[in-house]
Amino acid sequence: MSTKVMTRQNEKNRNKIRTMAQIGMLSAIATVLMLFEIPLPFAPSFYEIDFSEVPILIGSFAMGPLAGAAIELIKILLNFAINGTMTAGEIANFLIGCSLVVPAALIYHKKHTRIGAVAGMAAGTVFMTVVGCFLNAFVLLPAYAKAFGMPIDGLVGMGTAVNKHITDLKTFVILAVGPFNLLKGILVSLIVFLVYKKISPILKMNA
Repeated sequence: MSTKVMTRQNEKNRNKIRTMAQIGMLSAIATVLMLFEIPLPFAPSFYEIDFSEVPILIGSFAMGPLAGAAIELIKILLNFAINGTMTAGEIANFLIGCSLVVPAALIYHKKHTRIGAVAGMAAGTVFMTVVGCFLNAFVLLPAYAKAFGMPIDGLVGMGTAVNKHITDLKTFVILAVGPFNLLKGILVSLIVFLVYKKISPILKMNA
């Protein structure tokens, strides 16, 4: 094996190790951020915003959509290790998180500019809002109802308490779940937009 081939192989190995280390680091940061949740005035108390998708979106932009999905998955697994429970809710949260970071990264890597990043995050936010509404209606809300030991109507009543226009599951999803995911996507995207250029050189160092 020639020295040039060996050097190329060693460089590939170093890149793989660095990528794995960065995925692990960003997953750990995302898991910590997941613990800090902010309640919202227009949604019931069990809907709280966290910013765990910030490091995941940064990783997606720097290393690609597959890396973003991997970070999202590891975050969920680490959360499972901490809390000791894995439910349909965690699977739904994984899918909702991926629905933001994967489309955003795909668009950004096709159009590697600031406009591409903004377009990607906008598309990801819209897609996450749609996916979030669907999964909340059919997966998360039933899971919450089971966890709280109450019927879906009981959760709707919790929504009515904060917004009188919430009267059934449909209005709950439209007036609480939709705005929740839309706001989260916008805030996460804004933070990433402000910090990515400062952080990305560290992630791409020696790439």
